[in-house]
Amino acid sequence: MGNEKKILILNYEYPPLGGGGGVAAKKLAEAFAQKGYHVDYVTTHFEGLKAKEQINGVYVHRVPVLGRKNKANASMISLLSFPVCAYRKTVSLCKQNQYEFVNTHFAVPTGPLGVRIANKFKITNILSLHGGDIYDPTKRFSPHKWLLLRLCIKYVIKHSDYVIAQSSNTRENAQKYYPCKKNIKIIPLPYQKVAFDEVTRKSLGMNETDTYLISVGRLVRRKGYDYLIDALSQIDRTDVKLIILGEGPEKEHLEKIIQDKKLADRVILPGFVTERKKFQYLSCSDVYVLSSVHEGFGIVLQEAMQVGLPIVSTNYGGQIDIVKENVNGLLVEHCSADALAEGITRLIDHSELMCEMRQNNLKKVKEFYADAIADAYISSIKGHP
Repeated sequence: MGNEKKILILNYEYPPLGGGGGVAAKKLAEAFAQKGYHVDYVTTHFEGLKAKEQINGVYVHRVPVLGRKNKANASMISLLSFPVCAYRKTVSLCKQNQYEFVNTHFAVPTGPLGVRIANKFKITNILSLHGGDIYDPTKRFSPHKWLLLRLCIKYVIKHSDYVIAQSSNTRENAQKYYPCKKNIKIIPLPYQKVAFDEVTRKSLGMNETDTYLISVGRLVRRKGYDYLIDALSQIDRTDVKLIILGEGPEKEHLEKIIQDKKLADRVILPGFVTERKKFQYLSCSDVYVLSSVHEGFGIVLQEAMQVGLPIVSTNYGGQIDIVKENVNGLLVEHCSADALAEGITRLIDHSELMCEMRQNNLKKVKEFYADAIADAYISSIKGHP
């Protein structure tokens, strides 16, 4: 332990709390641990979770915050309280350990904590921007809309030693809304192949002869599921069905749209499912559809690639770095049910194109494996080999 190199990761999200940002940071932390680093990860506590535990080589420290009421979404007070509540635990860890660097995930709410700790203990700070922490057009409290949040994020970016954006779109938004003389490097979110047992469609209640579209994510406005359901209603083929995996505040609204459009027999909402079952649904489906109004990156696209699904995706966000037109997917206009319907129809009507995309995605997913992404983080620090 004496000569062991150590990394401190700060992130208010860690599975099962939160969404893609927590999943990505967890995979990155595990990749660091596999490379021989001692990794401490400070995050949010929730009822039923341990205050401290070791998971896949990572030491997870959970601190209580104010007002966290559910696992999927953080309340505003829980976001604002995390840096304050986590400060004492983080200081304690820094007094006990000499860290190579601190990796701070999300400019807000975690960013100010990372800057403060790095400055206090003279540690190199790598800030990871996840997209929604600096720009989310569907949210009233998107940071880019509020002066105080813009000033806070600009300060965090300016005073972090290194800044990593998950996509070119995230970097563009950082440069547009928080301009400062800071070089922002693009490093994609890490991915680790998920092991699961293959199952038959019948075991999941799916028909053998139907064509299944699938989408995965929290049922929130940003995911654009209302456009996707509308698009399905425009596809005049009853054998084309849609599976949406996830839970969230938009569920009742989406169920009403399904009822109004008389699509109850074509849209399946299984709710939240385990990681294993999610991949079983993915592997039994035909096309992955990302209908988001905006997406900082799109981890779900990596998951679709693992099982070789061709992709239809909106064209606004980090997904444009991942989806290449007519190579592994199709890009369509965002916020348009018509464009989604047209793209989906074009793809499912061309089986040869779908086959090519399947093979290309099985190859492309390897570019995102966590080991290579961890190396990119380490090498981004000046003086590192």
